[in-house]
Amino acid sequence: MPITVVLGDDSLIVREGVRQLLDSDPAVEVVAAVGDVATLRDVCNRERPDVVVTDIRMPPTNTDDGIRLATELRDTHPEIGVVVLSQFDDPIYALALLDKGSDRRAYLLKERVHNRAELTAAIHAVAGGGSMVDPKIVERLVHARGISENSPLNELTAREREVLGEIAQGKSNMAIAESLFLTKRAVEKHINAIFLKLGLADAEDVSKRVKAALMLLAETRYQTHDKELQ
Repeated sequence: MPITVVLGDDSLIVREGVRQLLDSDPAVEVVAAVGDVATLRDVCNRERPDVVVTDIRMPPTNTDDGIRLATELRDTHPEIGVVVLSQFDDPIYALALLDKGSDRRAYLLKERVHNRAELTAAIHAVAGGGSMVDPKIVERLVHARGISENSPLNELTAREREVLGEIAQGKSNMAIAESLFLTKRAVEKHINAIFLKLGLADAEDVSKRVKAALMLLAETRYQTHDKELQ
């Protein structure tokens, strides 16, 4: 029997384009194609398809509706596989999709959709209980991990990271001292050590604080994504 599929995308052109791609595969049967999450949810309840292929953004919110539906289906219909099609190659969206497990979930960039083989491979993967993440997303995650492991922030002590976290919040030296129960002189020593380790010793003071904060925020973002993936 063919794998039954329901399509969800607010663009009629995209919906019909994907439908035509899949109609040429005898192993896949498109049973419905809709343009909003509410209708897509109703169709899933009625048809109980093997797989849902959905855009990441659809009405009503046009934000991450496809991922939210995938999370919802994990509870209501765990047997349904979901392939999320997205124009976003930021790993945060893929990690959100896989937050409660990778089984029966795939994240594919829309730029790959014209390649029927990749789309059907994702459909077959989730229908069989497996998963698939677009190679471009994997590449970005690996790159992020490399950045994190080689970061000069790893040279900071635990206390220095605390101080840097306060700097990132825009606090003055006095405010940092009060927050961490340190003397102002101790805070100044920690900050000087931070700037030295981060290679910012020669920068102007305001620039130092801004650059150090940006380094921390960038790494924290990547490390958070990385931990969610593990």
